Amino acid sequence: MSRLFIIILVLLLSGCAMTQKISNFLKLETDNAEPPAPLVEFRQELNVINLWSESTGTGTKEQFLRLAPVIANQKLYIVDINGDLKSLDATNGEVLWTRKINTNLPSLLKFWSDAEIKEVTGGPGFGEDTVLVGTSEGHVIAFSSATGKELWRAQVTSEVLSPPQLHDNIAIVRTLDGKIFALDGNSGRRIWVYDRSVPTLTLRGTSTPVISGQTVIAGFDGGRLTALDLKTGRLLWEVTVSESRGSNDLERMVDIDATPVVSDGVVFVSTYQGDLVALQLDSGHEIWRKKVSSYTGFGVDKNNVYITDEESTIWAFDRDTGESVWEQKKLHAREITAPALIDDYLVVGDSQGYLHWLKKDSGNFVARSKFCSKRIVVKPVVVGKFLYAYCSDGELAAYTYH
Repeated sequence: MSRLFIIILVLLLSGCAMTQKISNFLKLETDNAEPPAPLVEFRQELNVINLWSESTGTGTKEQFLRLAPVIANQKLYIVDINGDLKSLDATNGEVLWTRKINTNLPSLLKFWSDAEIKEVTGGPGFGEDTVLVGTSEGHVIAFSSATGKELWRAQVTSEVLSPPQLHDNIAIVRTLDGKIFALDGNSGRRIWVYDRSVPTLTLRGTSTPVISGQTVIAGFDGGRLTALDLKTGRLLWEVTVSESRGSNDLERMVDIDATPVVSDGVVFVSTYQGDLVALQLDSGHEIWRKKVSSYTGFGVDKNNVYITDEESTIWAFDRDTGESVWEQKKLHAREITAPALIDDYLVVGDSQGYLHWLKKDSGNFVARSKFCSKRIVVKPVVVGKFLYAYCSDGELAAYTYH
């Protein structure tokens, strides 16, 4: 009997009303999991250059946590699960400052047991010279991006699994229990809360809210997408991206775990066991949809939407019509990340620490580099011709090409 089946059976028979979160990668870690596709041979067309690398801490301890680096003003900010927050010079990897986050505070809400959980699980987010992180105990903590000095901390109702966002002096925080919190950017004072019910069984992870102008776009477990007014939390529109179907809780999971993308007045959103959908930003009106299941995410440019599905196939769809342009199946079961877009190329990381470079127009491989020995969970970050990759063991590296 597989480990996944045992875990699911325990959850379904527990009778517990509390929402249960299943790791996105549990099904890939079972004893009978399909082995990753072998590395394919191809002619290396691109010269990928490693500019620098730096160990930034313990990483995520092999947990599926999106503790991805964020970059602003040629500085990188990264935090590990133990609360080591760092700022680095993006040009050379030099550490500018470090901060040990004190998470050893009384918890107002304990999810799984009476024991304290003292981990950073969401972030970092950046906005208006402020770096924000969230913890497993529901703390949201803000720091000066220049010095690392703690500015404020606030308590929300449950674990924070995605980076808090700050815009127009309002911090937007998504919590595991289905809530969106708006906090004052100067003090952490609560401004408003939006609440949705959470299904019994969901993937472990939450979509990061996206702020576009004065609108907050937020995806939820159960396949719902909402648009909220940034200042007041008023619901502007809500749509069902994918309908829940199936005979049990596992089959009915249609979570929105990937971060939506807003581009030129269009919202692109994907669901696990559901669809990739394009919607009008001002109304939520559907433009097109495509049947594809994804929890990792996607990238959008002026021509296409590039998405990694649950089987590690990469697809390119026309951004205006949703028509399929190409698909790349040769990374099957390698647990690849969402594709990062860098000029004419796509880059994905995999579970064995490789970075794969592909052409945007065809999906053909043009380069491959070995980055680390552990899993790469988060999508690489791209600024211009520079790509920053982060490994689950805490290694951070910068690349370029010619």
